[in-house]
Amino acid sequence: MNTEVWIEFARQNWLILLIALVAVLLVINVLKTMIKWAIAIIIVVALIVYSGVSLDQIQNTVTGVKNEAVAKLQDEAMKMLKSEASEARFNKADDGSFTVETPSLQLKGKPNAQTVEVTYRGVSLGEWERGDRVNALIRAAQSRR
Repeated sequence: MNTEVWIEFARQNWLILLIALVAVLLVINVLKTMIKWAIAIIIVVALIVYSGVSLDQIQNTVTGVKNEAVAKLQDEAMKMLKSEASEARFNKADDGSFTVETPSLQLKGKPNAQTVEVTYRGVSLGEWERGDRVNALIRAAQSRR
């Protein structure tokens, strides 16, 4: 399970978690029979069942926020493709793969591949299709070589 989801769940439900912890400790310290373990297990199971519904909702929220942030970064990176083309540097490796670097962007790819791996300010934005803007940046970097 994603740690961000658990951290967000703990932040939103800290009071319930604290009450459950106190209840478990009280049950274990006060009762000395098998009943204490049964009650402790019931409390833990109830907490897991409760958190199962909440964790799904929190995970959906975290995923939505992450997708929105990546979309904004991609939009900003697309704007940088054009504005930083004059500063692009082209490096070609022995195996034919290449790297194009600007102050904000880094593109890694292979000569005949349809996609390139894009990194914007150190954050990977995944693989992008080699569209007009990307190819224009690659050509601009090659011409500056």
